[in-house]
Amino acid sequence: MSRISMFNSPLLLGFDQIERVLDQVSKTKAEGYPPYNIEQIGDSHIRITVAVAGFSDDDLAVTTEDNQLIIRGKHQEDESNRVYIHRGIASRQFQRSFVLAEGIEVVGAHLDNGLLHIDLHRPAPEPVVREIAINSNRKKNVPSRTIDMKIDDDDTETNV
Repeated sequence: MSRISMFNSPLLLGFDQIERVLDQVSKTKAEGYPPYNIEQIGDSHIRITVAVAGFSDDDLAVTTEDNQLIIRGKHQEDESNRVYIHRGIASRQFQRSFVLAEGIEVVGAHLDNGLLHIDLHRPAPEPVVREIAINSNRKKNVPSRTIDMKIDDDDTETNV
């Protein structure tokens, strides 16, 4: 089965990475557990807050792989023999992934009252202007040649 690229214009050079990111996002599961918020904090900071009630910091892992932020939660084995009459607090393991744009840095993470806060920094892009040298087919480092010519009018020599 052939796939039609949405970036197949000859004017869009090097956008294959964006197409891979869009494929990656479309393949992620739209599961609702655990719930999360994403908020803008200042001009260049973002905070992801994930509700992880019942998880300790030892039960959680925050990693970055390629351009993905991955949050994993897995409870340690409960040694006590608890008998639940009703169990409404989810204790299942989870994995939540976020695709990060190029240049976004994970600053840190902290757990506070059942909420895992992950702080991200998005530096402001600085325009880069670079002049490209144009090379020619002429031989390099060839000294210029001078020709001595005699002019009949004055009988003086001129270098050309």
